[in-house]
Amino acid sequence: MQFYDPHLYRYIDGWHSPRLGMHMPIVTYGHAGHPLLLFPTAQADFLEYERWLMIKVLEPHLFAGRVRVYSIDSINKHAWMNKHVSIPECARRQALYMGYVEEEVVPYIRHHSNGQRICTSGASWGAFHAANALFRRPDLFDSTVAMSGFYDLEPLYTKGYKNDEVYFNNPVAYLSNMSEGGTLDLLRHACQIHILTGQGAYEAPQKSEQLSEVLWQKGIWHNLDKWGHDVDHDWPWWRKMLPYYVGERLGW
Repeated sequence: MQFYDPHLYRYIDGWHSPRLGMHMPIVTYGHAGHPLLLFPTAQADFLEYERWLMIKVLEPHLFAGRVRVYSIDSINKHAWMNKHVSIPECARRQALYMGYVEEEVVPYIRHHSNGQRICTSGASWGAFHAANALFRRPDLFDSTVAMSGFYDLEPLYTKGYKNDEVYFNNPVAYLSNMSEGGTLDLLRHACQIHILTGQGAYEAPQKSEQLSEVLWQKGIWHNLDKWGHDVDHDWPWWRKMLPYYVGERLGW
């Protein structure tokens, strides 16, 4: 099966991450446009969005030079979703992963995108990472389309364990206490935040509502977009959500 048009620019790259101590691949789709960084679901890899035909449905925007997509591996199989790894070590690896994103992936993308700030997106666990990236560093990221996600590691993953590595990677926690200043100002005035959720099978709209409440409490404008009760936690719907936002809502 052909997962993408053979005429589409597609380039696989990667490097040994000194932070993570492993090879981390990255794939690029498209020749020009606003940079969009995709985080995979659950324990998936950097080619997941290709296999599930997300790249295929984004092709009109990729060929038009509206967007250039980058996709990377997740850390989850080495951290939160690995039952053999302790919670403190999961937290440490999560912090290292965000260091990899901010200090390795972002410079790579900006080198190929004229220094632009980057949009993030993902579904399920990918939504968590996408939103966390933007909320931590709105100086590097300018928008997010977070689909069918959750935004609080407590208590399911942390089980009561607390330290700075947990706190500063747990959006509901650190956003609630974010002080006035540069980061909060950027989130309020210079970012697009789109939180999407279905209300059908295996969706958890209350998790998106929880994040929305925290954002409003901090005066951060955002869009909470709840799709219908027939909208399940599954790829056919995510393949509708992201192209719609790239094409109609992000305003690039």
